[in-house]
Amino acid sequence: MDLKSKHKVDANFSMSSMTDIIFLLLIFFMLTASFITPSGLPVNLPSSKSSEIVMQKVSVTITKNLSYFVNNQRVNRSSLESVLRSNLSGNEGIVVLHCDASVPVERLVEVAGIATALKAKVSIATKPE
Repeated sequence: MDLKSKHKVDANFSMSSMTDIIFLLLIFFMLTASFITPSGLPVNLPSSKSSEIVMQKVSVTITKNLSYFVNNQRVNRSSLESVLRSNLSGNEGIVVLHCDASVPVERLVEVAGIATALKAKVSIATKPE
């Protein structure tokens, strides 16, 4: 009497499906990672309940002593429009404002008005609560 099975089970494990899963997870985490380029200037950002991550092309920072920086380079208030125009020429029109919480709103509105006149989208950087 022959009790052996006609179908032999292969005991080898194929790693190809595991590598596929690892690469898919790697791609998923790369695509969902947040791309935040923090400003290197000491600015106390105001807090907000809802915040949205925006890929910044041009960063305008106003410090508490009312110094203006465009992409971490100090500029005068009078030359802000020309510097923004030159920085927005080759990029998409997205300007992210990093304003200290103690900066008067009129300074924020002034910079936002300049950026809007240059047909750029304006976003205000905040820290989450």
